[in-house]
Amino acid sequence: MLTRRFLLATAASLPLGIVLPLLPAFAGKDRYFTHDGAAIGGYDPVAYFTQMKPVKGDTAHALSWDGAEWHFASAANKAMFEENPEKYAPQYGGYCAYAVSKGYTAKTEPDAWTVHDGRLYLNYDKSVRRIWERDTSGYISRANENWPAVLN
Repeated sequence: MLTRRFLLATAASLPLGIVLPLLPAFAGKDRYFTHDGAAIGGYDPVAYFTQMKPVKGDTAHALSWDGAEWHFASAANKAMFEENPEKYAPQYGGYCAYAVSKGYTAKTEPDAWTVHDGRLYLNYDKSVRRIWERDTSGYISRANENWPAVLN
């Protein structure tokens, strides 16, 4: 049976000029959860910190960063993100943080979020966020162990 692992191991023995054009065909999940072509469904990641709520971004304030398109509610939020994207980008690519702690990925809902120790975490929905809140630090520790291997 042909598996991705077998194909990648075989590709490792081939010249780079042959392998590079083939890599997208064997890549795992995208590094960022996208919906409608935008990271985190087009919501403004900076707004979670500045307005303490999910705010839909605007394509007029879009930028490409780390292989994904990000939308912002204002030019000021876009500038803040550009200045320090690691501060504002959601952890685990915007996939459900609880799911990543369990070893898989899942979509997220914009209103199921937490800022913990200055980092943004998104969850599948509010019921999963309630579970997440029971042991946030423990789930973060487990998710850190699983990330980014869950993308494969």
